[in-house]
Amino acid sequence: MTFAFSTRLSSSALAVAIALIALPADAGSNRVSVDQWGRANQIATSQSGVRQRVSITQNGRSNLSLNTQDGARNRVVVGQVGCNNVADTAQGGRRNIVGVSQIGCRNDATVHQGGHRNAVGIIQTGRGNTATATQHGTGNVVLIIQD
Repeated sequence: MTFAFSTRLSSSALAVAIALIALPADAGSNRVSVDQWGRANQIATSQSGVRQRVSITQNGRSNLSLNTQDGARNRVVVGQVGCNNVADTAQGGRRNIVGVSQIGCRNDATVHQGGHRNAVGIIQTGRGNTATATQHGTGNVVLIIQD
């Protein structure tokens, strides 16, 4: 009787383990992380779905970061240090967030968002920097700080 109970328990545990392995682990979530140093580096990303993540770090001159996302609860974070860097991000959907931090001179940050409850934060320090944020929809928030 003990053997039959442990066999049933082992079979049940195996069935649960197989079922858990077969389940997708948040199938809509992808992550991109890129670190670049030097001159004239470029990165372009495009994602669709929910809970997509992009993290870009660029240190140098004349670097370019282009990012597009379509969906909900997506995030793009770009950090650039140097001069003449460009960060351009477009998002469509709801509850998306873009954060851009640029330190240096003559940098450009451009963000376009369409949808509802989206947020943009752009922080720039240095001389001759440009920040542009365009949002279409309701409940959106923009914060731009230049020093």
